[in-house]
Amino acid sequence: PPTTKNHNLPTNDDDDATNNKKMRRKEYHATAAASTPLLLLLLLSPIKSLQTSPTKSSHYLSQIPVGPPDAILGIAEAFKSCTSPQKVNVCVGAYRDSDGKPFVLPSVREAERRMIAEGTNKEYAPIAGDAAFVTRALRFAYGGGDSSVLDRIAGVQTLSGTGACRVGGEFLGRFLGRGTEIYVPNPTWGNHLAIFENCGLTVRRYRYFDYATNGLDFEGLLEDLRGAPEGSVVLLHACAHNPTGCDPTEEQWAEISRLLRERGLHAFFDSAYQGFASGDAERDAFSIRYFVEQGHKIMLAQSFAKNFGLYGERCGTLSFVCDDEKERDAVMSQLKLIIRPMYSSPPIHGSGIVKTVLSDDVLREQYYDECRGMAERILSMRELLVERLKEVGSVHDWSHVTAQIGMFAFTGMSKDMCERLTDEFSIFLTKDGRISLAGINDANVDYIAKAIHAVTDGKTIRG
Repeated sequence: PPTTKNHNLPTNDDDDATNNKKMRRKEYHATAAASTPLLLLLLLSPIKSLQTSPTKSSHYLSQIPVGPPDAILGIAEAFKSCTSPQKVNVCVGAYRDSDGKPFVLPSVREAERRMIAEGTNKEYAPIAGDAAFVTRALRFAYGGGDSSVLDRIAGVQTLSGTGACRVGGEFLGRFLGRGTEIYVPNPTWGNHLAIFENCGLTVRRYRYFDYATNGLDFEGLLEDLRGAPEGSVVLLHACAHNPTGCDPTEEQWAEISRLLRERGLHAFFDSAYQGFASGDAERDAFSIRYFVEQGHKIMLAQSFAKNFGLYGERCGTLSFVCDDEKERDAVMSQLKLIIRPMYSSPPIHGSGIVKTVLSDDVLREQYYDECRGMAERILSMRELLVERLKEVGSVHDWSHVTAQIGMFAFTGMSKDMCERLTDEFSIFLTKDGRISLAGINDANVDYIAKAIHAVTDGKTIRG
């Protein structure tokens, strides 16, 4: 008889199904076990990459080379770290009083007092700066007698003379073209080279200082400028040439003016010492005003750091003498387009001081007297240094020091002599032999003279 299947008891089919399930479970667990390290690695890898910073060698900052220190500011830092009680800083071009201390002009202090009393605000200046300051500054440089000249000058406020040169160089690069040649005197203020190179101009040098005579190499200057291509720019120090202190005579300025007009060269004046050079701001502006009278459409970089003692205020102007007001307005529009993305607008405190001083007849005359006093102290230190050199036994001819003008004396000492002054006597100066006379006073002049005699005795100074 047929057998009835009891569903409550296991059958062979049931055994097969059970075995199959067990095998699938084993296969699943085996697969899961095998894949667990891979899953963990995939899950943890993003976390690990987020937690790990780039290696030092892979970051671009780790590849940045150390740049050379600034030639002048580096010396100033070395002076600060020097522990010698007799150390002297005759490097940085900043005025010091007879006690060797930084000096703030009383007229500047009075201007600040008035500004505070009037409640001067701290709002942004326009892109071109404080128009009232620019007007006063341009009158200071160009003179206030001929409104027909002032009315066609495009002028903007800048970050002192450095900023004026930088904006002016950018303007030249855009409108005369990158690669345009600009001729600078040899030697010149060291920053001129980097400023104009960074503007895309090709920097050339023209002979200026004759190391054989420690005086102006006027014939070399004329010869080099005669060879400059038409349309080139010529940088001229308006007065108190830095670093040599050698200025052309009025007759020589006239010859330079004729040459530039004949050759079609553009005059770019840098004026950092007006009033500080001779003590007479009108006299120190001769070259600027003469060139304008002769029809040159000059550029002028103007600084108030030295002559007003506003070193840290970064106060200056850049100006262009144009043909007419239409040309002036076009130049102004382009200057604003350069300034806006560069630094947007200038600081206002220093310009407020200069504006206040030059706008008030009494305060302006007080300033002229104070500026004259600074220039006279510098001149007295020139004479005293040469006198002391003779007294300590120096037989060199130091007359070139008293013949020079402005803050610096270009002594003719060699690099080795300068290094000895620093290493053996803790007298800090640039290696070209330039001395800032502002760092000399009655208390240290004997020490400086003896040190200079020690390093130059029996040796030739250039000239």
